[in-house]
Parts: sequence; C-alpha cells; structure tokens
Amino acid sequence: MSEPTAVSQPAQEFEKVLSDSSRQLASFDTDDKTAIQKLQHFLHSHPAGVPLIVLLLSIIIFGSILGTKFFSAFSLTLILQQVAITGIVGAAQTLVILTAGIDLSVGAIMVLSSVVMGQFVFRLGLPVEIAILCGFAVGALCGFINGWLVARMKLPPFIVTLGMWQIVLASNFLYSANETIRAQDISATAPLLQIFGANIRIGNAVFTYGVIAMVLLSIGLWYVLNKTAWGRHVYAVGDDPDAAELAGVNVKKMLMSVYTLSGLICALAGWALIGRIGSVSPTAGQFANIESITAVVIGGISLFGGRGSILGMLFGALIVGVFQLGLRLIGTDPQWTYLLIGVLIIAAVAIDQWIRKVAG
Repeated sequence: MSEPTAVSQPAQEFEKVLSDSSRQLASFDTDDKTAIQKLQHFLHSHPAGVPLIVLLLSIIIFGSILGTKFFSAFSLTLILQQVAITGIVGAAQTLVILTAGIDLSVGAIMVLSSVVMGQFVFRLGLPVEIAILCGFAVGALCGFINGWLVARMKLPPFIVTLGMWQIVLASNFLYSANETIRAQDISATAPLLQIFGANIRIGNAVFTYGVIAMVLLSIGLWYVLNKTAWGRHVYAVGDDPDAAELAGVNVKKMLMSVYTLSGLICALAGWALIGRIGSVSPTAGQFANIESITAVVIGGISLFGGRGSILGMLFGALIVGVFQLGLRLIGTDPQWTYLLIGVLIIAAVAIDQWIRKVAG
C-alpha cells in the first residue's frame, strides 16, 4: 500500500490560496501579567480599594505625627460625626453619578426639606411626624422633577440640576423668609426633629444617630446595588444606556427612580442636619453639593458612570474628614486642607482614567 501524501493538492481553484496559509490553531494570550497590570485589574474589579488604602494611610500618618491626640476613640468618632451629613448626601449623589449623571441640587434639596420640616411645625402647627413626612415628600418631588426632565425630556443632567439648584435655593429663602428656628424652641416643641443629634457612648467613642444612619444607609445601598436586579440595572444604565435598553431595561423609568430616591435621601440628610446643628437654618449646608461630589470622586466612583461602590464614597468622605481634623490638630492654615483635597480629587480622576484602560 502506498504512503499517503503529506499535503493533498487543492481540488479547486479557490483552494489554492489556502496552500501556504498558517495551520496553527488560534490561541489566547495567557502570558503572565506584570505586577502593575495585576494591580490595575484588581482595582478595576474592586473600585473601593484605592480610597480604602488612602484612608488607612492617612490615619496612620496623622496618628504617627499626633499620637493619641489624633489616634483615639474620641477623635476617630469625631471624624464620623463631621462627615455624617456629607456621607448621606454623598449616597444620593452616588446613585446619580452611577447612571453617568450629576446632581448639583442635592444640597439645596436637603436644606429645603429641613426648612419644610421645621416651618410646618412652627408656622402651620402640624404634628412633627406629619411635618417630617412632608419634608420627605418635598425631597422626593424635587428628585422626581429632576428625573423626569432628564429621562423624558432628554435634558443634560448638569443643566437640569443646576437650574433646580437655583430654583430650590430661591424657594428655600422665599418660604423661610431667611428665618432660623432656634435649637431651644425645637427642643421644647419638636424634639423629634433633633433625634439624629442624640448620641450613644461606648467608652470614649461617641456615635450620634446621624452617624448610625449614614452607616446603615451605606450598607443598605451597597446590598441593593450589588444584590438586586434594580442595582444591576443602575450600573447597566450608567455603563451603556443603549445596550441596557436592548437588554430589556426600562432606562427612563430607571433614571426617574434613581433621581426620586436621591431626593428622598437628601430629605433624610435634611432631617439629620437639624440634629447636627440643633436648629433649622436656611443658610446651612450651602456647600453640600460640592462636598458630596468630592466624596464620590475621591471614593473612586467614575464620573462616566457604570463603575464604583457606595462604600468607596463612604471612604472618600472619611478621607476628607481625616485631613480636616488632622491638619487642624497640627495647627496648619485651613487653606492647606483645601489644597490637599484638590490634589486628591485630581489624583482620583487620573487613577480612574488609568483603571478604565483595562475595560477599554
């Protein structure tokens, strides 16, 4: 029997082009990644990793410089008290930014909700429980209007919320007549409004109910965003709304629900704000929108949407609190705090761009 030929001759003309073609099987790149690439992939899959590392390093550095003056139960829980409002408002901002939007009106909605709660008790004579519910209704309504304009009217979130910020801010001053309700009057008539200012002491550690609310809210939103279909849809809409629409996600309804929930959380922040400062002031929390965006950006949440963690935002808020308290105890000029936080913001965006190259 004759040996078979190694390569058979092409039977047809079009097969001749295959004679000299490569016969190697397709293979995937399985080369070991460098340490930098492994770090890049790790941070891409764990977006809260960077702010957590920065937070721990900040605590260690200030603790080594100041000793027990900084590194004590009282000082560390004081940081939590200082960032409680920023953390709650930051949670509202996080939801919006995860959908590739931004909400410049969160601070104004927070203050208007607190003013409504106070004024409805002292001006209209409503029971405090009803007044608080009215404050939440106002927050939800403002958020719903934002969501409707963004989702239904297709207006840019930046423009919508910038306009809402001005409208709510003006409404706040017009309705309150720039009147502050004193802490003594609230304590005597409606102490429930100040509930988030009450505290629990464990040794030298002092935890206010506002801090507990911030932590529980962050944990609850982490679960919703990571373990429920609604949360996965939030990330999907932020990553690619067209693809999410094709996958069966009602993008318009999702956006409206996100902005409405954001408004409700801002109302919670307004209630907590009354407890924090003791009074109802229409001028309080004027920089809450900027502080919330700062916490979100430093927390590793992408401004382009679709990537980030609510825990990262919490770590970002704590980083700001650590720098503020640490530099104040050292005795430096307060402007150094703003300078270093500005550096952190730019560094956080640069790191986010570097991490996003993995997805690209």
